[in-house]
Amino acid sequence: MQQQRVDSLLVDRYQRRFQYLRLSLTELCNFRCQYCLPDGYQANRTHQFLTLNEIYHIINAFSDLGVQKIRLTGGEPTLRRDFTDIIRLVAAHSTIKDIAVTTNGSRLYDRIEEWQRAGLTALNVSIDSFLPHMFAMITGEDKLNQVIRGIDKALSIGMRKVKINTVLMKGLNDDLNHYLPWLKTRNIDLRFIELMETGEGAPHFQRYHLSGSVIEHKLIESGWQLMTKDSLAGPAKVYQHDEYQGRIGLIMPYSQDFCQSCNRLRVSSTGRLHYCLFGDSAIDLRDLLHDESQKNILKNRILDSLHIKPATHFLHQHHAGITQNLSFIGG
Repeated sequence: MQQQRVDSLLVDRYQRRFQYLRLSLTELCNFRCQYCLPDGYQANRTHQFLTLNEIYHIINAFSDLGVQKIRLTGGEPTLRRDFTDIIRLVAAHSTIKDIAVTTNGSRLYDRIEEWQRAGLTALNVSIDSFLPHMFAMITGEDKLNQVIRGIDKALSIGMRKVKINTVLMKGLNDDLNHYLPWLKTRNIDLRFIELMETGEGAPHFQRYHLSGSVIEHKLIESGWQLMTKDSLAGPAKVYQHDEYQGRIGLIMPYSQDFCQSCNRLRVSSTGRLHYCLFGDSAIDLRDLLHDESQKNILKNRILDSLHIKPATHFLHQHHAGITQNLSFIGG
């Protein structure tokens, strides 16, 4: 029998409603991106990532509370051997409308059909440059062509929601002309994400941060039009142009009132609920992820935690909270 949609019970003291959960599956990553893990992932033996059973209980609780969209993140989430099983587990909840993954695309070409069959509905792929030498310099991996083959395969098999994420960096990847030809014939969203300061990334931020408004002004001058967005959409301002099949989005966390429309919560790969990517604390859920008998206590702990979510982050004050790098709780 079809399960009825549940209106979100996750509402904070600023009347923001949360229908979107970003669930990190691992901190492990096989790329060495300059702005995240420039020295590669350094194994922490004290970190035991969530088991499939624990993930089940997280999904169950948040689904009951009205979450309708789940994004699987990392690190690189597809490195988990049970990644396809996790997609199936999420897809078993009929109240979840969107099941998305954010990936570096290194395994996309070989596995996208399997993931789609398991229930994946949306795909975000990180491409920080369409110039092969610049891609290799930023990510530490010469795999641009491999990633693009994976994206084109995803489009060819009918993935409807495919997006490209580009972390905007001054002087490295801020030339729109390198992106526009690729968007001409592909029905795809490319989003520029402002470089954000993290505990370990302050020097990189100071050197390369560029406001997304620079790109926005160029788009408007070239005739791109701002689109309206649906209730489950993220924070991107998305622009479209009659001459392009693709669209361009801007995620600008340093812009005024960015946090007013916040609609997502985050659970780390070790089972901690983060109310903000750049918050000062997190709520441990792991002791309540063992069996179904703890479900109501788990839901109450999640609901009670919302009172600590502040009105905004403090990135403008160069305060990144407990986020040391973007693999820490899923970027």
